[in-house]
Amino acid sequence: MKFVFAEAQRRHDPSMFLSSGAQQDNPEVPERIERLLSGARAAGLKETAPCDHGLGPIAAIHTPEYIAFLQTIFERWQRIPEASPEVVPNIHPDRRDFPYPASAAGQAGYHMADTACPISAETWDSAYWSAQSAVEAAIAVRDGGTQAAYGLSRPPGHHAFADLAGGFCFLNNSAIAAQVLRKTCDRVAILDIDLHHGNGTQGIFYARSDVMTVSIHADPVRFYPFFWGHAAERGEGAGLGYNYNLPLPRGSGDDVFLEALDAALLRIRAFAPDALVIALGLDAFKGDPFGGLGVSTGGFARIAERTAGLKLPTVIIQEGGYLCDALGDNLASFLSGFGEA
Repeated sequence: MKFVFAEAQRRHDPSMFLSSGAQQDNPEVPERIERLLSGARAAGLKETAPCDHGLGPIAAIHTPEYIAFLQTIFERWQRIPEASPEVVPNIHPDRRDFPYPASAAGQAGYHMADTACPISAETWDSAYWSAQSAVEAAIAVRDGGTQAAYGLSRPPGHHAFADLAGGFCFLNNSAIAAQVLRKTCDRVAILDIDLHHGNGTQGIFYARSDVMTVSIHADPVRFYPFFWGHAAERGEGAGLGYNYNLPLPRGSGDDVFLEALDAALLRIRAFAPDALVIALGLDAFKGDPFGGLGVSTGGFARIAERTAGLKLPTVIIQEGGYLCDALGDNLASFLSGFGEA
């Protein structure tokens, strides 16, 4: 299995985020990289650096307005008198059918869904190389260099819409990888097993029938992202029937998760994809700081083994999974389980 990681991903180091109105330390920190690297190495993988594939693969998913915003907003934010050290929106529109705002504060509200994704001087560069890692992994699988590849992408991406950051995410790495695969694959499936619903990924492909999105996650009725991820969301237009959500009760452990996974795999087989993207969140772990689900370390191996049974060219993209003693072990369990299967 090819393993791709870019050192520049370390530079993004947000100092805080707002949760329930309170300022807290941001859990999406560079230390996550060290834990994940140790897990990948324990699974026998050796990292390679990605090439710079340019803005093309990113622009295939994200709008020019949004890309330009991410590239320039920090510098513009610093010109605001007494502005915060990091870009954090203080206003959000109740609709998006108005002229595009010209001010930095207005654009921050327009392009940032919540207060969990502060932007610093290094954010764009880290997000760019996080996306390049996903692109490199997808190209390796697409062009037949390997049957499976793992992209250690940090910051994560599955909460990012085409023109909207959120939930620690800026560029949607899993969506970017799927679109890269589409150059040679008629149909691509994305299986998101993060604790949180992949709302950005769903939004990007919601009206498309060439990319099927499937997400297993904690029930959003009382859990982030709240407004997306419900079972009734099935797609729209040409995409109706190509989005499948499997929300789980809080605290669900291995058996409940694996039962949902069996349903997800059945639906994916019915789609008959040419390739698969796994949005790998490890925060479904029972000891993760977010505490939403109860998957065990061994459970990640079982999830990987069953998913590998699809026997598809597969790109594994890192999403969530936060600082706890077992984070590296959980990644090693998943990658080893997938490789052995």
